[in-house]
Amino acid sequence: MKRRLFSTVLALTTFTTGLSACAESPARPFAPPSSSSRIGSIMQIAIVDRTTGAELPIYRHRGEYWVAGRPGARYAIRARNAMGERIMAVMSVDGVNVVTGETAGIGQTGYVFGAREFSDITGWRKSDSQIAAFEFASAGNSYASRTGRPDDVGVIGVALFRENVPVPPPPPIAPYPSRDEYSARDRELRSESSAVGDARAKSAPAEAEASAQAPAGNMARRQAPAPSLGTAHGRRETSYVGKTNFERAQSTPDEVVRIRYDSRENLVAAGVIPVPPTPRWPRPAGPSPFPGSDPGYVPDPPSRY
Repeated sequence: MKRRLFSTVLALTTFTTGLSACAESPARPFAPPSSSSRIGSIMQIAIVDRTTGAELPIYRHRGEYWVAGRPGARYAIRARNAMGERIMAVMSVDGVNVVTGETAGIGQTGYVFGAREFSDITGWRKSDSQIAAFEFASAGNSYASRTGRPDDVGVIGVALFRENVPVPPPPPIAPYPSRDEYSARDRELRSESSAVGDARAKSAPAEAEASAQAPAGNMARRQAPAPSLGTAHGRRETSYVGKTNFERAQSTPDEVVRIRYDSRENLVAAGVIPVPPTPRWPRPAGPSPFPGSDPGYVPDPPSRY
């Protein structure tokens, strides 16, 4: 029997207080790879700089998504429900559930968004009316590190669940008469199709897991030029929510969004953020081979007086 989970529901208008041999051809302008500011299909997720109100660019690098944080800046997780139904979002920052403060797990409490609803999650939930602001800080000063959980600092996660909505049973359909030889052949085809589908389903997760683990190791081997970032337990702000019941359609998430973050200096050094090449300075004029033959046009006449 499926478990009914009691979850916090986010109001449509969350209220916060306390608050972008031939001539040399001209060099082509540097065009960095394009970046987006939102990812996700069931729900679009973005990271917002609350000082400027701008959504931070999200860079894709070796199969992972990254944003550049600024030490001391407050930020928000912006979520937009792209579906015409309620969606539950279990959110974590640095491996900590943003609602309960527990070490994050997909079966925990989260925020419930109505159909097409969007809102900014601006901090750690302290009560039905207050949060502690998300704030980029050094990894050692992050909330996770200060509570003895430093291993997963530097990542934002959103596990998305669709709701289990009871569907009335369809009307009974009269069986279609068929001969025994056709029925046996149909059963064989269905059995073969099911076996192929199961084999594909088992191989896909293993390949995805192997590709996801490789980039993390490569990044870890590089020495960062600046201290890594985490998310601090910022100042208290007003933010109201209500509560509702939500029954998940299944125990595993329908989608998981994972965004890693660090300082811009570290992301540039790691190759996550491309930088334009050093500009080429114009070549000096130098000596002229024909100084007495400077071409020109008709000069003005001398003045009369």
